[in-house]
Amino acid sequence: MNSANNSLQISHAFLAATGTKIFRYFEDRIPHNGPVLVVSNHRSFMDAPVLMASVKRPIRFACHHYMGQVPVMREIVTGQLGCFPLEAPENRQQGFFQQALKLLQTNQAVGVFPEGTKPMVDFTEPNSLGEFQRGFAHLALRADAGSATVKPVEDLAILPVAIASLAEANSSAVPLRLLSLFDPSEPLFNQNGWHPLVIYHRVGVLIGCPYRITAKERQQYQGKQAKAVVADITGHCQTEIAELLRQGCY
Repeated sequence: MNSANNSLQISHAFLAATGTKIFRYFEDRIPHNGPVLVVSNHRSFMDAPVLMASVKRPIRFACHHYMGQVPVMREIVTGQLGCFPLEAPENRQQGFFQQALKLLQTNQAVGVFPEGTKPMVDFTEPNSLGEFQRGFAHLALRADAGSATVKPVEDLAILPVAIASLAEANSSAVPLRLLSLFDPSEPLFNQNGWHPLVIYHRVGVLIGCPYRITAKERQQYQGKQAKAVVADITGHCQTEIAELLRQGCY
């Protein structure tokens, strides 16, 4: 069994063990082949296996730097689920682009949580959505355009997905200051309190419409409108996920 299929089977086994029931909506929108950039909201450590089980294919998630530093967690997250931890801050952006591009060029699915660490550390309500960081839009545009040394990723689809918790249990995992030992660069860990632990009992997964980079956007990214086109793609995905989340939570 290869590691990709292994991560998918582990996800199914984990969700069966927790008794989590998943309700999928708009499944016909899922691209089952080719390179996909899955973009989703993020509140729980369960989000990665929930998305893999819902999309029905392995997804290589970019995850927080500390997850690659903590013993046991590192083996589960990177070894079993196939996630790739972000590097230390000074190399984080370039490392993310390099690893994600390699995966997309081999027609794999890459997963990103543009809200970052904050909704995982500060407990948020199921229907809330934080501001999206723009790294995934830069990644999609770079992958689509290619470069002198990197060939373009053909037929790349950005897939917005909303995870809407319908019933969950909340508790605490570990003290935040303990995590700062593994990643002192994360300011969110430099506070009192505990890392929330959100366990889904029933969860809705709503699939958005696949988004593909247009020739006009590709051209704009090479010119003065680069920031604007990145903001437009980021805003499009955030708006679509917010609307899907509204449908799923009400």
